[in-house]
Amino acid sequence: MKKRYSNIFQTILLTFTLSFCGSDFVFSQEIMSLKRCLETGLMQNYDIRIIRNEQKISDNNYTVGNAGYLPTIDLSAGYSGTSNNIEQKLAETGEINKNNGVDNQTLNAGVNLNWTIFDGFQIQAKYEKLKELKQMGELSTRLAVEDLISSLTSEYYNYVRQNIRLGNLKYAVSLSKERLRIVEARYNIGSMSRLDLQQARVDFNTDSSNLIKQQEILYTSRIMLNQLMALEDVSQMLVVADSVIIPDSRLQEAEIREKTMMYNAHLLVTGKNKRISELDYKAVKSRDFPYLRLNVGYGYTQNRYETGSYDRQKTMGLNYGITLGFSIFDGFNRKREQKNAQIQIQNSELQYDQMELDLKANLANIWMAYTNNLDLLNLEKENLETARENYDIAIERYKLGELSGIELREAQNSLLEAEERLLLASYNTKLCEISLMQISGQITGYME
Repeated sequence: MKKRYSNIFQTILLTFTLSFCGSDFVFSQEIMSLKRCLETGLMQNYDIRIIRNEQKISDNNYTVGNAGYLPTIDLSAGYSGTSNNIEQKLAETGEINKNNGVDNQTLNAGVNLNWTIFDGFQIQAKYEKLKELKQMGELSTRLAVEDLISSLTSEYYNYVRQNIRLGNLKYAVSLSKERLRIVEARYNIGSMSRLDLQQARVDFNTDSSNLIKQQEILYTSRIMLNQLMALEDVSQMLVVADSVIIPDSRLQEAEIREKTMMYNAHLLVTGKNKRISELDYKAVKSRDFPYLRLNVGYGYTQNRYETGSYDRQKTMGLNYGITLGFSIFDGFNRKREQKNAQIQIQNSELQYDQMELDLKANLANIWMAYTNNLDLLNLEKENLETARENYDIAIERYKLGELSGIELREAQNSLLEAEERLLLASYNTKLCEISLMQISGQITGYME
């Protein structure tokens, strides 16, 4: 039995040794603040890099040429020929003339300009739509950036939380180890039973087991944080600058609500969709107007003949024209498309109103959680102080033999649970703060 507990203790000792070695190693690493983590993630994260490239595409599309304001100029050249056997019969004499292998050749080249001067304001509508799509690309990038900042910040403080929890569990192990030392000393002099010794060892091994499990949880959080930053070695050691979680308790509900209605990215995207629907209707409506098109060309043509009066003919000159047209009837498709475009505008207005309502509901829920967690945080701070005092009293009474091991264990568990509740309240309050900053469009403030 003693050998079995000795093996367990050796395992725990090896774990601590590896932990301390790892600590010596990470001290040589760069200390990563939240700002540094966010800068690294925004620079290297693959989703951000992809969305930025997509934004470049929408930026490139926003040109007057793509809208149709500018003319198109085409250069063309061609060569063609025929080789025929010709038989001709004269009507008056009946004489038949035959020519075999008659080759005719044509060479042409030209420059043509085509320009739509007016098409019922469709060009203007398309140019405005390209502008809105460009801004949509910027908003899409902003949404991706805000989501990454939110995820990275949340995981950063989760990593801080797991580090704090690791320290709490190490402290719990040290308390159990001290209790085991006391019990072993008293057992050896016969003042405590073997049952007390066994229970002390069980409690020590339980705390040590929890500590080993916490190492795995901390490792998983580190992997996630490195993955969000798109580091090549996702398992590399990481030392963060923060050792405590301090939520911001100065947020004001009225200010958060006002900024949410003004700067929330999802609401702005919904507003852009509404504007694009209006421009689509304007583009369809433009078909009610006539169109005016101009075309100008300059060409050269050369023909070679093997029969006839001429063996070669050259033509070089300017051609031009202007076209005025109007669609009189298109099977009522124009009216149908206009009605559908109007319905789409109504839908986009409804979607905007729905987004506003959803934001107000989400904001109300998050704010309630934020204020409740702030109250809970203050309460848990008082509970922790009380739990520490209770344990200090309990350990002194235990050393004097006035308290049983079970009662001491209860005091120790109460202390650990109070630390856990305080840590959880701090982390949950921080998550609510992050959500409030994101919904109000202020989450980039963590970069400052």
